[in-house]
Amino acid sequence: MDIWWPKWWLSPKKCSLFCVFSFFFLLKILDTLLQYDMDYWSLNKLAVFSPEKVLSSGFKMYMVESKGGAIACMLFSLLLLGTWPALLTLLERRGRFPQHTYLDYTITNLLAAVIIALTFGQFGPSTPEMPNFLTQLSQDNWPSVLFAMAGGMVLSLGNLSTQYAFAFVGLSVTEVVSASITVVIGTTLNYYLDDKINKAEILFSGVACFLVAVCLGSAVHSSNNADNKTKLDNYSNDCKDGVRTNGVTSFKPTNFNQGGINGLEDGDASEKAKFGTAAFLIELENTRSIKVLGKGTFIGLTITFFAGICFSMFSPAFNLATNDQWHTLKDGVPHLTVYTAFFYFSCFCFVIAMVLNLTFLYYPILNAPKSSFKAYLNDWNGRGWALLAGLVCGFGNGLQFMGGQAAGYAAADAVQALPLVSTFWGVILFGEYRRSSRKTYTLLAGMLLMFTAAVAILMASSGHRK
Repeated sequence: MDIWWPKWWLSPKKCSLFCVFSFFFLLKILDTLLQYDMDYWSLNKLAVFSPEKVLSSGFKMYMVESKGGAIACMLFSLLLLGTWPALLTLLERRGRFPQHTYLDYTITNLLAAVIIALTFGQFGPSTPEMPNFLTQLSQDNWPSVLFAMAGGMVLSLGNLSTQYAFAFVGLSVTEVVSASITVVIGTTLNYYLDDKINKAEILFSGVACFLVAVCLGSAVHSSNNADNKTKLDNYSNDCKDGVRTNGVTSFKPTNFNQGGINGLEDGDASEKAKFGTAAFLIELENTRSIKVLGKGTFIGLTITFFAGICFSMFSPAFNLATNDQWHTLKDGVPHLTVYTAFFYFSCFCFVIAMVLNLTFLYYPILNAPKSSFKAYLNDWNGRGWALLAGLVCGFGNGLQFMGGQAAGYAAADAVQALPLVSTFWGVILFGEYRRSSRKTYTLLAGMLLMFTAAVAILMASSGHRK
C-alpha cells in the first residue's frame, strides 16, 4: 500500500530520541520565559537566549503558572496527541496484531510518566507545601491516588476502544466524535470542579461548537461509507462485465505477522492501488489485521461513543486528584503534584491495558486475529513504531495536565482538537476521503471549521488558578 513517509523518520530510535529531547528542551525554554516574567505574546524576545544558556540555567521543579505557559503546553500537547493514533492506525493497516501493538504502546506510555516524574517532579528542594515526587510516594494521600488511578483506568479503556474504532470508521471520524463527546461532558464537569475559573459565556460557546462537530463527524462517516459502497459495487459490476481493473491482480499484501517486508521502508509503489479506489479498499482489507468490509456503521460508531464517554471522565478524575475539591485528604497532607498524580494515573492505565490485551491475545474480539504471548515476544516488525506511539501519547497527556493545572482543566480540553492533526495524517498517510463525493468533502470541511472555532474559543476562555 502506497503510504508517504519522510525518510528521516524511518528509524523509530531516531524518532524516539528526537521526541524526548524536544520535550525537555521546549519545557526548559518555557521555564526560562517564566523566570523573566515574559507574557505569551513576547516570544520574540526568545532570540536573545542561546540553547546553551537555556540548558545551563539550572533545574527546579517545573510548575506552569502563567496563562501563556499553559497555552504553549496545550498547543504542544495537541500536536503530540493528534499524532500517536496515526502510528497505531498505520500498524493495524499493515497487518500487525492490535494486541501486540497496544502492549508495546502501553510500556512506553508508562515510561514517559516515569521520565517526567523523575525529572520535572524531582528536581529542586522538597518543601512541606510543594513536596517532590519521591517524597509524595510515602505520604498518606491515598484518596487522591485513587482518583488518579480511576482516571488512568477510563483512559486505558478509551484508548483500547479507539484502536478498534480506527479500523471500523477511520482515524478522522473516530477522533472527531470521541473528542467532541469528551469536551461536551468533561469540560462541563471540569468547569464546576475548578470553581468556575474559566469564562462561562466563552467556554460553553466552544462546547457547543464541539457538539455540532459530533453531528458533522457522524454525517461524514455515513457519507464516506456510502461512497465506498458505491465504489465496490461498481468494481463488482465491472468484474462481471469483464472490464479489467488496473492494479487489482498485482496486489502484494504486506503482513507484519507473517514476516513480510516492513511497509514503512517499502518504497516500491509501482504495483500499488491508488488511494480512494475500489482496488485500494480491497487491498487494505487484505492486509489489515481487523476485517471491516461488510460491517455496519453502527458497530464502529458504538465503539467510538463508548470511547468518548471514557475519555470524558479521565480529566475530571485527574482534576480531583491534584486539587482535592471534595476535601478527601487529611489536614496537613499536601495535594498531589501534577507529576505524582500523572505517575499513579499512568501506572493503573498500564495495569488495565496489560490485563485486557493479554486476555485478548487468546480471546480476541471484533474479528481480530488470535495470538499468544510467545508470538507477541517474537513479533518485532513494527515494534519501534508502537513504542514511539506510547512515548508521544505519554508526553502529550503530561503536557495537557500541566496546562490544565495552570489555566483550568476545562480550557485544557482544547487539546481534544487533536482531530485537526489526525485528519491531516489520515488524508496524507492513509488516503482517507480520496475520490469521495462532493457531499463528503462539504461535510468534512464543515466539521474541521467547527473544530477550529471550538479550539480558539476554548483557549480564549482560559483562566488562572490561584
